[in-house]
Amino acid sequence: MTNPVLVEITRGDIVESVHRGSVAIADAKGNIRFALGDLKSPVYPRSSLKPIQALPLLESGAAEAFGLGDEEIALACASHSSELMHTTRVASWLTRIGCVESDLACGAHPSRFEPVFEDMIKRGEKPTRIHNNCSGKHTGFLTVARHWDIATQGYEKHDHPVQRAIAKALAELTNIDTEFPWGVDGCAAPNFAVPLDAQARAFAKFAAPDALSPERAQACRRIARAMITYPELVSGTGRACAILMRSANGRAAVKTGAEGFFIAMIPELELGIALKIDDGGTRASETVIAALLDKLGVLGDGKEARQMLHAPITNTRNEVCGERRAARALTEATVSL
Repeated sequence: MTNPVLVEITRGDIVESVHRGSVAIADAKGNIRFALGDLKSPVYPRSSLKPIQALPLLESGAAEAFGLGDEEIALACASHSSELMHTTRVASWLTRIGCVESDLACGAHPSRFEPVFEDMIKRGEKPTRIHNNCSGKHTGFLTVARHWDIATQGYEKHDHPVQRAIAKALAELTNIDTEFPWGVDGCAAPNFAVPLDAQARAFAKFAAPDALSPERAQACRRIARAMITYPELVSGTGRACAILMRSANGRAAVKTGAEGFFIAMIPELELGIALKIDDGGTRASETVIAALLDKLGVLGDGKEARQMLHAPITNTRNEVCGERRAARALTEATVSL
């Protein structure tokens, strides 16, 4: 099926470009409360999967055994900018579990925070694997392997017990009992393709976990709490996830994923959101998630968050010459609450 246009990019009075995509909003009982586009084709959540990838860290007892706080749990869910608040905490966490930077399977890449990037160039420093935006997630994987006293080498492989535990948790949350299609993510760990409606249902269970086992419910609540409490650790200074969670003021946890994916958990409404932009445009996914949070009344009044609803398009002189905005398929639709 052809997905609807969710976002328009204007220049002057003309729509210059569009982004198509799909959206699912579900409640914890499994009901789809809002739907646009194709909800049944398997799609990769990419880094939006991280809250689920963090479940074995808590459910195994590894987090408690190593004395992890909510800051480390937030980092396990992070696609961070490699600011000092991220890298120093990851380095300390690695030391706590008896691992070193070279134990991380993710590759090195430069900091996504410009002041750190420029400062490292001036000092002639090369980025390490700790600077990888997924280093917190990978340190979480290592922590589980240490706790289980199993091999840390190869922890990123699809058949490693840590990754199998993640796949099992995902299957239970989505009620899908067949093997997931999977591929290797940018950070070298497996990523599982799941229909959008099933992903929305999974994150609705994070928002309202009472029907889950006590252990899983506790883990889901703690992950959502950690993300909401430390939004900058989940993303970084000036990043969309931090901006949206700060503006929502404790009412929503959100997580972006590569290639135009976004999820949200809204505890007070007991809802989960999953969305995918067809062409992988992050700019579009940010506008769609902001529009959905606004439609549900939890976006808040933060200036930067509200600006995502009508994000200005500027030229090299910083003059506004257009905007990025939600399209009619999104703005005119209603959510069943």
